[in-house]
Amino acid sequence: MRKDSYAEVMAAKEEIIKAAVGLDYSQFERGLGFDYAGLMDSVPYTGAEVREILAGLGVGNTPLIEAKNITRLLRKFSAPGYGARIVIKDEAQNPSGSFKARRAALSVYEAKRLGYEGVVAATSGNYGAAVAAMAAKLNLRCIVVQECYDSRGIGQPEILEKQRACEALGAEVVQLTVGPELFYETLCILKETGFYNASLYTPSAIRGIESLGYELIQQSRELFGKDPDYVIATNAGGGNLSGTARGIRAAQAEGAKVYAASVDLSGLHMASDLDFNRKSFTTGHTGFGIPFTVRPDRSDVPRNAARPLRYLDGYLLVKQGEVFYLTECLAALEGLERGPAGNTSLAAAFALARTRPEDELIIVQETEYTGAGKHPMAQLSFARQQGIDLSFGDPDTEVPGQSIVLPDSPAALKLREYPLENLRLSALRHCLAGRSVASLAAEELSYLAEELGLEREALDPLLEQFEG
Repeated sequence: MRKDSYAEVMAAKEEIIKAAVGLDYSQFERGLGFDYAGLMDSVPYTGAEVREILAGLGVGNTPLIEAKNITRLLRKFSAPGYGARIVIKDEAQNPSGSFKARRAALSVYEAKRLGYEGVVAATSGNYGAAVAAMAAKLNLRCIVVQECYDSRGIGQPEILEKQRACEALGAEVVQLTVGPELFYETLCILKETGFYNASLYTPSAIRGIESLGYELIQQSRELFGKDPDYVIATNAGGGNLSGTARGIRAAQAEGAKVYAASVDLSGLHMASDLDFNRKSFTTGHTGFGIPFTVRPDRSDVPRNAARPLRYLDGYLLVKQGEVFYLTECLAALEGLERGPAGNTSLAAAFALARTRPEDELIIVQETEYTGAGKHPMAQLSFARQQGIDLSFGDPDTEVPGQSIVLPDSPAALKLREYPLENLRLSALRHCLAGRSVASLAAEELSYLAEELGLEREALDPLLEQFEG
């Protein structure tokens, strides 16, 4: 069968996506902005109904585990009276081993409700396995499109492990080299099969993660008699943070600050064949986290339901070596062997906790499973094979793509905060797209403030930088 050309497929992408998600996004367009609340309300379930659906699929109700030994360790390197308690939401206990079972559960449930015969997911990560697991439970076919090789045919062990998991759970896996063909191939498969696009960024996917935020607040109140002071979520495409934050708001935990955490891979380009295997993290890093925060609609649906800037109270950066170090600490001190990518937020929490009073509570919002290629030793061995220098020392000397520096002491883990104003200015530049500030209507200004996570009056100082 003849496959349409790249140009033909891209020209038809809006109709292909509309047919593949059963949702007309054009109804939410409002000139400069769009009706975000309407998009999220298009999912026909209440929060309680979402949690019931997930429970029926064996998803959720994962435990909160206080990391008492890690807290004791960080207090040894904190000023007197400082060293907040760290608690971990152990999402590795979900089917498929990560929080992404929550977003997959509701997405695949929607596909079943709408009458689709199968689902397609484009991902190199845990989401593919989650979609495969939920499709198996709901008796739907599943195709996972995976970007996993460089042009030499070399694949990262972490991604190849996820391929194994997807196939073990019954999915057909289409493997690609890095580059623009991922979106093209996904659109072709959607058009040919008529399957549902189980995108990471549909409102159903984000509504599924809301259960995580709501759940951890309820558990915190039951176990500790209070809301957390901070919830830290690993950030890549923004869905993890957006859904969790929405769930926290639904639980009316106004005092809980929501922070993003990403691995600092500055200097590497995520679509570069040369850089593809020079990084040890395929998700939860700045190569996705920063671009998707400031320009979320770069996704595979017309309007991304993941919009982290609406919810952020802070953005923390960690180094690759710090994440591997905390992964080993979690196993050796707490008896929890979990995958490195899920420990990005744990590394950030460790540094933050040293600066906060002892009576404060920080919840690390998720863990992920480990094993085979996802294990730290497999990833570090692969990095060395790619010419990456491995050493112990000051993590700030790490150069992405050239070195991984594990801390030589717990005191070497540092708090690095990415300025939210920089993110907001960059996002505002994309939103304005050549429009003059003077031409903006009142409703457009209100939209921009909401999009940037600001009160309306706080928008004006940023707009002043675009006048004239």
